[in-house]
Formats: sequence, C-alpha cells, structure tokens
Amino acid sequence: MNKFLVVINAGSSSIKFAIYRLDSSSQLIVDANGQIDGIGNQPNFTVTNQQGVVLVDNMLPSNEAADHKATISIIYAWLLEYIAEGELLAVGHRVVHGGQHYAEPVLIDTKVLNDLEKLIPLAPLHQPHNLAAIRALQEIMPTLPQVACFDTAFHCTQSEVTKRFALPRHFFDEGIRRYGFHGLSYEYITSVLPTLDPTLERARIIVAHLGNGASLCAIHKGRSVATTMGFSPLDGLVMGTRCGTIDPAVLLYLMDHHGMDARALEHLLYYESGLLGVSGISNDMRALVASDDPYAKEAIELFVYRIGREIGSLVAALGGLDALIFTGGIGEHSNEIRANICQQSMWLGIKLNKQANENSSKLISTPHSTISTWVIRTDENLVIAKHLLNIYTKETELKN
Repeated sequence: MNKFLVVINAGSSSIKFAIYRLDSSSQLIVDANGQIDGIGNQPNFTVTNQQGVVLVDNMLPSNEAADHKATISIIYAWLLEYIAEGELLAVGHRVVHGGQHYAEPVLIDTKVLNDLEKLIPLAPLHQPHNLAAIRALQEIMPTLPQVACFDTAFHCTQSEVTKRFALPRHFFDEGIRRYGFHGLSYEYITSVLPTLDPTLERARIIVAHLGNGASLCAIHKGRSVATTMGFSPLDGLVMGTRCGTIDPAVLLYLMDHHGMDARALEHLLYYESGLLGVSGISNDMRALVASDDPYAKEAIELFVYRIGREIGSLVAALGGLDALIFTGGIGEHSNEIRANICQQSMWLGIKLNKQANENSSKLISTPHSTISTWVIRTDENLVIAKHLLNIYTKETELKN
C-alpha cells in the first residue's frame, strides 16, 4: 500500500499543495503539485504530476470554492480519489508566524491552534489563512495528524539585541520585536550548501530570497544572524507590492494630512506600493524588465539599490562575507537583476561569470572571485515534508 504525506500552503486567495509518496525505504518522492487559486472569485483547480503531466485543470463555480473551508473540501475529496487504496498519513502546513515560543515544527492540537490564533495581530494578512486551512481539515478529518512549520522559526537563533527595537522595554515583552520570515526557504538553502561546497557549511553567507516577497538573511555556520524582514513581512527590501522599510514619520504624516486610518495604511503599504507603486505598471519583475517605461526602470533601480545597501549592512553584521546566494522567483530566474546586484556589490570582490549567470548555473562567480556566488532553487515544501515525516514517525513510535 502506498503511503502519502501532503504539504499545504494557504494564502489569502489560493491554497497550494504538494503530495509526497514514501518509497520502500521511507524516502520522500514528489508525486504531484496542485493549487486552487481565485478563491471566492474565479477559482481554478490545477494539478500536475512530477513528470509535468496535467492531471487537473478546471475552472470551478465561484460558490464551490467560496472560502478556505470549501476549498479544502474540494482538495481533500480529489486527494482521496488520487491516492485510491493508498494511505494519507499526515498533513504539514506552512504557518507564517510562530511568535516567541514556537522555534521548531509542532504537532497541532487545541492549545497550539489557540496560541497561533493569538498571533494573528502580528501577521494579519497571512496567519488567518494558514489557520483557516488547518481548521477546515480538522473538521473534515479530525483524527488526521497535522503539523505546523513556521517561517519565523529559523531566525530564533538571533541575539536579543538583533531582535530588539529601541522602544520601551514592556513592548518587547509584549512581543513587539524583530522576528524575520522566509525561514523555511533559508532552512532549505542552508541544508544543501554542504553538497555544493563543504566549506559553505561553516561560512559567512548572505541568502537573497527575491520574489514578490523579498528578504535577505545573514547566516553563519548554518544559523541566522540577521535578516531584513522584522516585526512583519512588510519590512526590509522593496517587494512586488510592499514598500519595505519606511520612516515611521511618513505614516504619521499620512494620518495627519491624508486622513488615513490603520486599514487604509495597511492597504497602501501591502498592496499599492513596492515595484507596482513606483512603476505604476506592474509588480511583476518580468514585465518591468521588458518595459521601456522610465518609471519601470526606476523601480528596478530602487529594488537593486536597496538590496545592495542591505547587503552591506548584513556584511557588517557577519563581520565579513564568504558567499552570496540567490533564490526565489526573481533570484533564480532573472540574470539581469542578479548581474545588477553583483555589479553594485563589486566592492566585496565579487567577479561574475557572465555566461554562467545568463545560463542560471549553480555557481555564477569566476574562480578569481573573493565571494563565491550561487543560484540555488529553493524548496520550502520539501523542508515541511521532512519535518512532517520526522514528527509523524516519532509520534507513531511513541504510540507503539
């Protein structure tokens, strides 16, 4: 009998999932990937197997996938048909915020779920959707083990000084501190470094996770030292529609002179800013690179400038740099953006191999480069699946 694990990544308007099959030696094999996007609007259900064969591509009536509960029901019903006589062992979830106390993946129970719901004010645009998928699956299959894996957990190794804002101390105790995000991606990159170059395992590296959401992380000996995202995924770099770091006085000005309240500011900073706001064209880097519009060029220049500036900051936090790694949608696929960032960081001794960069090879620096520079495809789902298998195995052994 085939045995399966499922990884779920629930967003505001989509639920993505990956199906893993355990082979005879309990190794994880990717079986299929799918998603339902356009939840509540024009939902589309797609699934592709590991060979690239499209298994499902259906537009659904809006009332069939009106919310996360209904969407999970559709995915679960299809999944039961897909695995047929196989056994679904457990489900793992990407959960954006683990707060101060959840520094590693955890089996979800009532207490854990209640704790995570208390963190919704810290990640109001992400946490509710993550938890809605968990609750929906609990209703459908209450005995199915579910595990939460946190984007904040990787950064728990940072020092208290690194996490602290210069606010009165009681706010820090309340939970107002720098958390950092994209931790599952950074965990994956860190895990594969020794296979690329054994010296990277203990090296000082900066990983640039660049996509619609973007951040940098300074890592030393496999541990997070500093990162550009802070209290929320809004902080740090320029992103697709998020502004990144901004002077707090700008927000006070907008409140006083434009009459904006918290919800209006939230929408501005999360959905109307970043590459979209500066260019006035798109939040998609591919569209901006292809455009002749001067505002598109300016948006790209700002994106690159802020990354280069933050690289300098993280080099200071590390006390030096041995390697720079690009990942994420833009980091993995845009040779032009990588080249511009490396050009801005030439002062570090980076020497780019132009052909290797254009081919998106793994190693894109020359042998004479002081800083080795890499392109690595991230795999957050695999990180979650490995944690899920580990926890499921331990729980099964305890019961037996």
